[in-house]
Amino acid sequence: MNTPIKTPTITAYLKTSCGWSQGVRSIMRKYNLAYEDRDIIENPLFRTEIVERSGQSLSPCVEVDGHLLVDVSGDEVEAYLLKAGLAPLTAADAPTDRSCDAHHPG
Repeated sequence: MNTPIKTPTITAYLKTSCGWSQGVRSIMRKYNLAYEDRDIIENPLFRTEIVERSGQSLSPCVEVDGHLLVDVSGDEVEAYLLKAGLAPLTAADAPTDRSCDAHHPG
């Protein structure tokens, strides 16, 4: 008998166009997880918020049920979700470990 997977509350502090941020978004799509996408480029207040909360300025940062994952890739988010029992094993639809390109600093 399969135990139902708990639906986590997720807030992701991401950049508009960044490989690492796209990797996190890919993981959310992969597991069909609802999450709040707080774009730190489009809304600088989100950037200020996460810097104050995390103590550093690197992104992505993802909060899962109150647990803050700082400066993470999609792969790291996925590993956390799997270890915490919040996602079933399945395949991603985009690379989950790519950096930002040189055209999108910050």
